[in-house]
Amino acid sequence: MSDEPEIPHASTYQGAHTLLSAAAAPAFALAPSGAAPGFDPRRTLPLRVELRRQLGRRRTQVAFGLLAVLPLILVAAFKFGNPTNDSGRPGTVDLVSLATVGAPNFVAFTLFATSGFGLVVIVALFCGDTVASEANWSSLRYLLVTPVPRSRLLRQKLIVALALSAAAIVVLPIVALAAGWAAFGWAPARSPLGTSLPTAAALTHLAVVVGYLAVSLLFVAAVGFALSTYTDAPLGAVGGTVMLVIVSNILDTVTALGSVRAILPTHYSYAWLDALSPTINWDAMSRGALSSLAYSLVFFTLAWHKFLRKDITS
Repeated sequence: MSDEPEIPHASTYQGAHTLLSAAAAPAFALAPSGAAPGFDPRRTLPLRVELRRQLGRRRTQVAFGLLAVLPLILVAAFKFGNPTNDSGRPGTVDLVSLATVGAPNFVAFTLFATSGFGLVVIVALFCGDTVASEANWSSLRYLLVTPVPRSRLLRQKLIVALALSAAAIVVLPIVALAAGWAAFGWAPARSPLGTSLPTAAALTHLAVVVGYLAVSLLFVAAVGFALSTYTDAPLGAVGGTVMLVIVSNILDTVTALGSVRAILPTHYSYAWLDALSPTINWDAMSRGALSSLAYSLVFFTLAWHKFLRKDITS
């Protein structure tokens, strides 16, 4: 009969890392902190390892592949389709009508067509799948047995998930800019109001649009990440995040709610359209950024609160 302490699945229970470290190296003197000699929690699960794992996954490759192909599909649709003005009012134009004016306008249309759903799904996939997939594969317990401190595991996974999300938000307009340049040439950007922007100003305004989208979609990342700590089903976390966005969008169309709609997380989703004018109106975008950051703080806090206190038994 061994005299060593029996700690079944110790690291899968909150507060068991010190016990695990002591049990793992009974023949060595323990450090003053109680951990085994040489153990440094700051070296567990390096970012490069987590990034390499996520980049090697099929869903990451498919997601970026779709982002690269989507602008080409839109170019083909405009090239082979029948261009008409579908705005419903004679003499008026919209982003669809202006999409073929030049590369900057094509980028604006691509972002308009994808920001409401396509990019939401991509961000929800990267952030909602990251922890839940480990639990689904039964590898989350093994990561903790390393042992990786729980807070560090969440932080490393969140950093990589946000980096992939940001890369997706940047890759799409870059590919759209190249595809639009090749298909429709380069011309001063035109807004639906009839104003024009020179090349340098157009690129600056598009950078503002991309930056705002990154901030506004942060709440999607936070919701997905929080749900990922509550469930072992990746599709549940991703689907739940997308469903919340859809419900918020539906409620935002109900004018009877009046000013209540302003507190919905998607109310300012298209505030970036104000950046397409020669003079940027920052009011709506500022409100949208603050709203997204507030919701993100709440859901990231929920993610840490849940994960640091749950028993990993699956």
